Amino acid sequence: MNSYGLWIHGAEVNGETRRTVRVPFDHAPFAEVAEAGPAQAAAAVRAAVQAAPVMRELTRAQRSAILRRTRELLLAAKEEFAVIIASESGKPLREARTEVDRGAATLLFSAEEANRLAGEEVPIDAAANGAGKMALVIREPLGVIAAITPFNFPLNLSLHKIGPAIAGGNAVVHKPASATPVTALRLARLFAEAGLPPGALNVIPGPGASVGPALVGNPEIAMVTFTGSAEVGLAIRAQAGLQRMTLELGSNSAVIVAADADLEDAARRCALGAFANSGQVCISVQRIFVAETVAAPFHEALLAATGRLKIGHPLDEATEVSSLISAAEAGRVSTWVAEAGGAVERSGQATIAPVVLRDVPATARVFAEEVFGPVVAANRFRSLDEAIAGVNRSVYGLQAGIFTKDLADAFRAARKVHVGGFLINDVPQFRADQMPYGGVKCSGTGREGPRYALEEMTERKLICWNIS
Repeated sequence: MNSYGLWIHGAEVNGETRRTVRVPFDHAPFAEVAEAGPAQAAAAVRAAVQAAPVMRELTRAQRSAILRRTRELLLAAKEEFAVIIASESGKPLREARTEVDRGAATLLFSAEEANRLAGEEVPIDAAANGAGKMALVIREPLGVIAAITPFNFPLNLSLHKIGPAIAGGNAVVHKPASATPVTALRLARLFAEAGLPPGALNVIPGPGASVGPALVGNPEIAMVTFTGSAEVGLAIRAQAGLQRMTLELGSNSAVIVAADADLEDAARRCALGAFANSGQVCISVQRIFVAETVAAPFHEALLAATGRLKIGHPLDEATEVSSLISAAEAGRVSTWVAEAGGAVERSGQATIAPVVLRDVPATARVFAEEVFGPVVAANRFRSLDEAIAGVNRSVYGLQAGIFTKDLADAFRAARKVHVGGFLINDVPQFRADQMPYGGVKCSGTGREGPRYALEEMTERKLICWNIS
């Protein structure tokens, strides 16, 4: 096993405790990692505070060059990172490789946005008292940003926070998920090799109960950017005071399959959108509303597409579905499925074979809450308005979609469904890394995607001078 310390001020340091990271599929030990306590968290914040003025003085070109160099190093180490991601998260190796490619794209988009960061002229003389004056708005870094990231995309979701933060000239304290710290610690070393100043990125794995409060509410932290559950996000928001905040929270994404849809295509996409990474994706297809007149053939096509998925060890090249992150999560998902009248097929430590349910009560937890597992439920509808109402009958609103050949119906649904992103003739699990990504209602606040995250991570300052 490889052993990793915390990463603070550009160097590896000891933590308060140590933890063995295990492969979720079979519980095999993979790495040993230091975990931070409040003291190490405070040291990481101090290091970031010291680095913030250095980052602030870097030119746009220098920030962009660091991000581009990190991208080159990441692509050179693609297979190493893919194995790390697959091993600690349980994600199939083929998906882990895709995540590395997406992470490299996120770095490139961040590098480009570093060079595009610009303010604007304010038409100050449009006001009577503005005659003889000129005004500009410039964009300045916030300072220190705390990034708290989940286990399901340990590389790319981290880069969606770290990349734009660096592009904007900020320093970062990163708390990765306890289950998947190795990717983050290895990534920090890439940034250091790429020339990022010491202290500009600090990585402190550790229990959320002790490390989280050391970041949230700390007056030295200018912004908290968090991806995780709605419950934890609401708790963070309650603690944060005047800290700026981006929250990417839960979802139970829905898709509408109209009677005129290409059923084979919709079923194939829904299967992939529901069961990729064992359903542990915020925008996994969880609820399907299918027109009553085509429900039977769609269900058959969905079962057929699901049945073709290969279950196995995450490092097996052929595996398409592996395991959940823990046996406890597999147990929870099994309970929820049983409550809805279904059954699961379990194997190994935390593996659940994909589950397709039909006509589930809207109050069932697998339908009303975020299941975060390989479960999809298909319910019938009679009219588009009924389907739209069903999609909106949720506390979440991250992404949704529709399959139809009717353009008017497609845009009618797009306008009426209350979500942050809507997909036409595709599943809501689609995400391109440069697009604005975020939700409404209990799915959070703020937007990611390097350009949009950079807007959140910089401050507007007005400069006005008398030129008369």
